Amino acid sequence: MSSTYQNYIGGRFVNDSADGRVEVSNPATQAVLGHVPEASANTVAAAVDAARKAQPAWGRLPAIQRANALRAISAKVRQHRERLAALIVAEQGKTQGLAAVEVDFTADYIDYMAEWARRLEGEVLTSDRPGESIFLLRKPIGVVAGILPWNFPFFLIARKMAPALVTGNTVVIKPSEETPLNAFEFAKLVAETDLPEGVFNLIGGTGAKTGAALTDNPGVDLISFTGSVETGSRIMQTAGKHLTRVNLELGGKAPAIVLADADLDLAAKAITDSRVINTGQVCNCAERVYVDRKVADAFIGKLSLRMAATTFGDPGADASIGMGPLINRAGLDKVRGAVERAVSAGNEVITGGKVADLGQGFHYEPTVLIAKDNDQEIIRKETFGPVLPIVLVDGLEQAVAYANDSEYGLTSSLYTRDLNSALRGVRDLEFGETYVNRENFEAMQGFHAGRRKSGIGGADGKHGLYEYTETQVVYIQHD
Repeated sequence: MSSTYQNYIGGRFVNDSADGRVEVSNPATQAVLGHVPEASANTVAAAVDAARKAQPAWGRLPAIQRANALRAISAKVRQHRERLAALIVAEQGKTQGLAAVEVDFTADYIDYMAEWARRLEGEVLTSDRPGESIFLLRKPIGVVAGILPWNFPFFLIARKMAPALVTGNTVVIKPSEETPLNAFEFAKLVAETDLPEGVFNLIGGTGAKTGAALTDNPGVDLISFTGSVETGSRIMQTAGKHLTRVNLELGGKAPAIVLADADLDLAAKAITDSRVINTGQVCNCAERVYVDRKVADAFIGKLSLRMAATTFGDPGADASIGMGPLINRAGLDKVRGAVERAVSAGNEVITGGKVADLGQGFHYEPTVLIAKDNDQEIIRKETFGPVLPIVLVDGLEQAVAYANDSEYGLTSSLYTRDLNSALRGVRDLEFGETYVNRENFEAMQGFHAGRRKSGIGGADGKHGLYEYTETQVVYIQHD
């Protein structure tokens, strides 16, 4: 039985007859799960206006009061943990275990950001003039538009909302049209708390209509977007008309380097885990592998066995599987096309390499292939699916050169037992994150930021928190 939702604006669930509707379905079964609004430009404007009206009073509250409001929301999330996780499984295709981790991590993340309430700091600067004090203050930017992806739809609400609210901003959140139901359920939980009207607003809709209206609204002071390079580029162009600030986390093509002295069992497991998590639909997943040819046969054998052993299917029906479906038909076609073109170009499939016919849903087999060189499309373009291309290299220097030869620069990983090699790799890899001898998964206290086309700005930790502030320097002349 499907559900129908309303936009949450100014502390109320509202329905505008001018809004369209978006159908949401299960990618594993293709069953219809519900319908959400497609907010019109007028509805978007109403949400931004509500956030702007609420911001001054919210920003003047002591930060600890804002933190307490966040903690009330995280408590609600924990109370409804199982229901929320089940909904994420249904609409996103995430495995049951990973969906539970996402809900728990979301609640923990909200609490973590709330803890910064008593740690928000300015600076006292030394003046060149006698009798003068200089202070650098951090203040909220204003109204933040948070535009979410579909791959971690629930956690990204918190990643954009929590640092924005604790620093005194108000928000308008637009979830992906592929996975909006969990966000509307989140709004119901917010409505049960005492959060002031207009501080948190949620609108549904497609990127082409609702997202475009939100990014083009001059009442928005910061656009925080997670998604594709193409959409991020369009958002920057639109924001440029109003000189609206942007924070963009975009694509990735994360390299994993396996040196000759690496623990091959560890590397094979960690890289497999980093590829099949969420069916390979994670921007910081391992997307390409560079292995020293001295150990290539042994490593490829271990990796292929692990990838081939990964079970998949409908995560709602089987809690034990390793991965679910791709998000939709377009995602499946993208992965299939990338592999087919790779094969046509002479690259060799070791395992997998085709659509999995399970009768329903958008499933692709876990795939390993050997690429002829570093110039192959399968090496250079983001696949966003359970496909691992491998290139053979002669040592660390060549591996790092190949890794850096990319338009992306989000995450990377390195496997070696040698400390000098590890430190040299960390020094020379041109990526926002590097994981050494472990899977790709960031910590909330870190700073998740990319280089090149992987984005502008970052998230998490102190540095991510301060992305939601602007500075004011005050000069006070006194006796």
